[in-house]
Amino acid sequence: MDPRTLCLGALLLGDASGYEIKKLFEEGVFSHIYEASFGAIYPALTRLLQDGLAECTEMAQDKRPDKKVYSITEKGRQALAAALTRPPAHDRVRSDFLFILVVGHLLPAAHLRRLVDERIAWYRAAVASMEVCDLSGRPPGGRLVHGLGLAVYRAAADYLERNAHLLDEGEAALSAAQ
Repeated sequence: MDPRTLCLGALLLGDASGYEIKKLFEEGVFSHIYEASFGAIYPALTRLLQDGLAECTEMAQDKRPDKKVYSITEKGRQALAAALTRPPAHDRVRSDFLFILVVGHLLPAAHLRRLVDERIAWYRAAVASMEVCDLSGRPPGGRLVHGLGLAVYRAAADYLERNAHLLDEGEAALSAAQ
């Protein structure tokens, strides 16, 4: 999805500065589903302003430069709705953790096992924080995505717990081959 659409989606949730939009992708509602860098957000916001899809209000701050707060326009809502009608790309998982596991046979099984244990703990912590989220103001699609995220993280943690022993079997097979 292009950065302009991502920014419009963020602004649909409410007026925000570029920094606040970035936070939505780092630790907010979009944090588990998309990444957006400042290098993508600010040029996208500039284009949205130029195209009349967003407006900007500068708010004075003490001893700091004015804060630019962006809001979506009606034209921006229409553009976002049009962009959302396009078929989505297939999901792709980008994971350092999974990459390490694929080629990790070069590492001791104990190291891989520690990585798996840490990832299980991360999934469990993410589930715990998601379980206490207030979903009362979220639209149905947001609640659906939240539930899917919980299901995926729970399933991933459960799978890793049940199957981490496969790393030990790989270590045994590697030792026997040497």
